[in-house]
Amino acid sequence: MTPQSAINITHTPVLKREVFEYLVPNNGGGLFIDATLGEGGHAEYFLEKNDEVEIAGIDADEHIMRVARERLGRFGERVRFYHMWFNQFFADYPEELPRPVGILFDLGISTFHYEKSERGFSFGRDETLDMRLEEGLEINAADIVNEYPENELADIIFEFGEERLSRRIAGKIAAMRKDERIESSARLAEIVSSAVPPSYRYGRIHPATRTFQALRIAVNGELARIEQTLESALDTLAIGGRMGVIAFHSLEDRIVKRFFREKNKSCTCPPEWPMCKCGGTRSVEILTRKPIRPDEDEVTHNAPSRSARLRVVEKVHESGL
Repeated sequence: MTPQSAINITHTPVLKREVFEYLVPNNGGGLFIDATLGEGGHAEYFLEKNDEVEIAGIDADEHIMRVARERLGRFGERVRFYHMWFNQFFADYPEELPRPVGILFDLGISTFHYEKSERGFSFGRDETLDMRLEEGLEINAADIVNEYPENELADIIFEFGEERLSRRIAGKIAAMRKDERIESSARLAEIVSSAVPPSYRYGRIHPATRTFQALRIAVNGELARIEQTLESALDTLAIGGRMGVIAFHSLEDRIVKRFFREKNKSCTCPPEWPMCKCGGTRSVEILTRKPIRPDEDEVTHNAPSRSARLRVVEKVHESGL
């Protein structure tokens, strides 16, 4: 067995104590699904804190899952691994698993991907412009940057990056790709920086931050996967079980907040239906009226946690739909 100290871990799990306290109330056991396993930080904390916890860990990236397998190997049969996207997992929930008592989605991109994947996630590195979390995806970031029409590229940067200078940035990219294909993350970051005014270039965040976020979301279909999955995940969850979602930007958080609010309503039927079919009973109780944020100490020791927002609900009734 590989000693824990020998495993090279790069990512620090966010809000792990708060996640555990909300998802494992009264120190109960049972099956918990880590829908975004990553390097296994949250799963490890759960397994160490409670001997009755079992974990089903899901991740689309086989490379990061190898790290998690090594890290969690000491827990033996208490952990099962599923190499797939979480929307696929919940759409066809494995027959061998009982209904979970807890589900966690940590929607942030792992430090592993920035520092070790060599797939162009970071504008601070000179890597192949790929950004696929799963190698089987057909389109990578270089395809979008070099082949999408300028207006489509601008729409992606604006919609998924919330970048107010999207037209300007897309125009610069379109002009530069005429001379040669843009293949590296460093080259793209350089082009984006040259497209914006000095006041923006030397602002609080790197000028390419939002563009890189937008491309990553587009390549991996991240927002669509979240929207597809929340309903099926809630259906899978046992009555009395809890679901927690950690979001890192407003696009993700908006989807989660809206979904939880809808499920907290007494009637969730579409407004065009002539009569209620859901039974007129809300599906969840919202446990976090305001999202839980990292405290000052966590932000100091783990800077990427500063934008994290945790929302948690408890399932109180089947949806009936």
